[in-house]
Amino acid sequence: MALSEARLAGLLAYCRIEEADGWEREVLELLFDSAAGYLSAAGVAEPPEGSPRRAQYDLCVNYLVLDAYDRREALLNTGQAAENPVFRRMLNQLKLTRNEVT
Repeated sequence: MALSEARLAGLLAYCRIEEADGWEREVLELLFDSAAGYLSAAGVAEPPEGSPRRAQYDLCVNYLVLDAYDRREALLNTGQAAENPVFRRMLNQLKLTRNEVT
């Protein structure tokens, strides 16, 4: 899945990054590809553009990118390690409804 300029702009806004320099853009592209790959491996295919499922899919990708961007260090404070329940519910819904017509 290629990261278009429009999708990058939305991702930057979601991550509250004003401008992505060369290094930061490269990292965001890598994290975006990783997030899309994660969802694909979880059984969630990319829905068609403009569908309600696509909005949920994009939010899940954004969440995964922001989470990975914020946690680039090798060590985490284990007191803060907890999964976002809203993300889990969205991902589960996408997985459970993947065979429905969008």
